[in-house]
Amino acid sequence: MSKRELKKYTKELTKKQLEEQIIELYEKFKEVKEYYNFVFNPQEEKLIEECKTKLLKEYFPTRAKRSKMRRSTITNYVKHFSRLGVEPHLIADIMLYNIEVAQKYKAKYSWVKASFYPNNLKCYQETIQYITANKMKNDFSYRLEKISQLAQEQNWENKLNFADIFDEFKNGN
Repeated sequence: MSKRELKKYTKELTKKQLEEQIIELYEKFKEVKEYYNFVFNPQEEKLIEECKTKLLKEYFPTRAKRSKMRRSTITNYVKHFSRLGVEPHLIADIMLYNIEVAQKYKAKYSWVKASFYPNNLKCYQETIQYITANKMKNDFSYRLEKISQLAQEQNWENKLNFADIFDEFKNGN
C-alpha cells in the first residue's frame, strides 16, 4: 500500500475507527508502543543511561566470562534512537561513549580480537560523519581528539588512520 492509498483509506474512516486502529497497533506492535511511549514521555536521559549500561556490559560483562564487543549493538541503538527522534547531541554522545569504553577495555587488556581495531575505526568514522552532518563539530571536537590521541598512546594498529581522520575533521575537508 502506498502512502497515497493509506491517506485515502484513513480519510474514509470515522474518528472512532481511527482511534481503534491506533490502539490495536499500539497493543500489537512493540515498535508502535515504544514510539508512542517516547512521544508522550520522552525520558531521553533514561534511554541514554540504559544504552550506556548495555554498551559497558558489551566490554565488561558482569555474568559472562568473555566480552562480546559487538559493533552491531551501537549501530542498533543509533538506528533505534534516530527512529524515535532522540536529540542528535545525545546520539553523538553514545557513539563517542562506545569508542571510549573500547579504549578503556584496551587499557585494561592487552589482547583484543582481530576485528577490534577496524570496528572501532569504523565507529569513529561514522561518529565523525554523524557529528559533521548534524553540525556539532564544536561540541564534540575535544572528545574526538582525545580518542585519536588515546589510540596513539595505546599503540593501536590503525592509530595513523585515527589521526588522519581527525585531521580531516579538524581542517574541515
